[in-house]
Amino acid sequence: MISKKKRFYINIISYLLLILFAFICVFPFYWMILSALKPDSEIRSAFPSLITRMPTLKNFTKVLYTAGFLKYIKNSFLVSIIACFVSMVIAVMAGYAFSRYYKERMIKISNFAMLVSQMIPGVLLLVPLYMIMRNFGFLESYISLILSYTTFVIPLCTFMMSSFFDTVPITLEEAAEIDGTNKFQMMVKIILPISIPSLVSTGLYAFIQAWNEFMFGYIFISTDQYRTLTPAIMLFKGSNIIDWGGLMAASVVAVLPVTCLFLFMQKYFLSGLMSGSVKG
Repeated sequence: MISKKKRFYINIISYLLLILFAFICVFPFYWMILSALKPDSEIRSAFPSLITRMPTLKNFTKVLYTAGFLKYIKNSFLVSIIACFVSMVIAVMAGYAFSRYYKERMIKISNFAMLVSQMIPGVLLLVPLYMIMRNFGFLESYISLILSYTTFVIPLCTFMMSSFFDTVPITLEEAAEIDGTNKFQMMVKIILPISIPSLVSTGLYAFIQAWNEFMFGYIFISTDQYRTLTPAIMLFKGSNIIDWGGLMAASVVAVLPVTCLFLFMQKYFLSGLMSGSVKG
């Protein structure tokens, strides 16, 4: 048995380590927000400070109105929502098939193929995807982003939904079939309503992945009309000078929506992630 004195010291060390880790995680966000509120004279000071004496919203005004970031936010929302919806439709159907028909040969092959696809870095597929999008005429459009984002989030979304469907008793489906419901009615009226936590967590993952993606948005889109939020942040980086105030304000604008979304839905996100961890 650990004595009270040793337990006290262990708790002190544990809390100190947690505070240190929390500081390491939070400090970059604090510095980003602080820099966005600083005037240019403080940002370019030779001795940076952890507080600002003259906070200003000039950088946010420049980002949202002068640089036209409202249009980029709209584009990101549109692409992320559509990619999330398409991913969820495919993940629900594929996850249900993986859960209920896992003994079928084609299901095993598809499961293995999805697992292997998760081991391939996305950057290796950049050139093939670019050539495919160019041949189909999808470059400089939302379709190229939606297809590429959907492609990379479907495997993990499918595994998340499959893990949840494993916890749903088959007897529940058998009882519904005895009552005369077909597969579609059973999915809509029985399976999906009890899958809301898992649907929310999977959809939130797909949305955040599409929202934060930079590489494909930067390569596939070069016109201002279809540019999304994360590649647009590069507009504040010139060849000779960097607008740090605008860059930090644009980063805050990019992070804020997903942060608020996660804070409001973290209960469903965590419950959805843990729903497939225990069977029965």
